Amino acid sequence: MSLTQDAIETLKGVSTATLTTVLLKKGLRNVWIRNARPIRSGLPRIVGPAFTLRFVPAREDLATPASWGSPISTRAAIEDMPEGAVVVADAMGVADAGIFGDILCFRMARKGVAALVTDGMMRDAAGVHSTDLPVWCNGISAPPSVAGLTFVGWQETIGCGGVAVIPGDIIVVDDDGAVVIPQALLAEVLAEAPEQEAMEAWIMSEVDRGVALPGLYPMNEDTKKRYDAFKEGK
Repeated sequence: MSLTQDAIETLKGVSTATLTTVLLKKGLRNVWIRNARPIRSGLPRIVGPAFTLRFVPAREDLATPASWGSPISTRAAIEDMPEGAVVVADAMGVADAGIFGDILCFRMARKGVAALVTDGMMRDAAGVHSTDLPVWCNGISAPPSVAGLTFVGWQETIGCGGVAVIPGDIIVVDDDGAVVIPQALLAEVLAEAPEQEAMEAWIMSEVDRGVALPGLYPMNEDTKKRYDAFKEGK
C-alpha cells in the first residue's frame, strides 16, 4: 500500500506511543528510534516516507572538507530528496560531530523535506532553528561531520538508533520521538491505530468519572460490551 495523503492525515491523528502498541501486537518490538528527540518544543506530528542516509566512522583519507564536493556526499544526497520525505540519518550515535548545519538544513527545507531524524548530532543550532526544518536528533555538537564521520551513501537499508530502516518505510515523529512502520504493515496499522486511539480516549473518560482500572485497562468482557454499546450509540 502506498502512503497516500489520506493515510498521512490518518497517521497524524495517532501518537507514536499508540503506534508502538499496535506494532507490538504484531510482534514488532523494536520500532522506536533511540536518541532522536525533537530539537525544540512545539513541533507538529509529522508523517512521511523514509529517505535514508548512512555515515560510517571517520577515516582520514575520506572524511575531509574536500569530500563535501564528491559525487557521494551529503550535498548530492540532498538534491535527491523528494518533497514530503522524512530523512533518516544513521550517524551511529556519534556525539562529537554534527551531521548537518544551517545551510544544508535550509536547502532541505526549501526542497520540501518534511523532517530530519537522526541518532546523531546537529550543529549551528541557531541557524538550524531559523530554517524551520523540523529536526529530531541527539543534541548539538559544534564540529563538522568529517571530524567524526564519513558519509557513504543514501537510499539503502540503515540502522538508526538501533532500528532497521528501509527506504520507503513510514516514519511518524512527535514529542515522544520517531517510530518506523514497515511499508508492508501500513494497511493494517491504518485499520487498527485509529480504533486504538478511540478506545483509549473512551478509557480516559471512564477514568475521569472515577472508574477503577481493574477490568477497565485492559478491558474485561463487561467493559468491552459497554465500549461497544458506546460506539453504537455515537
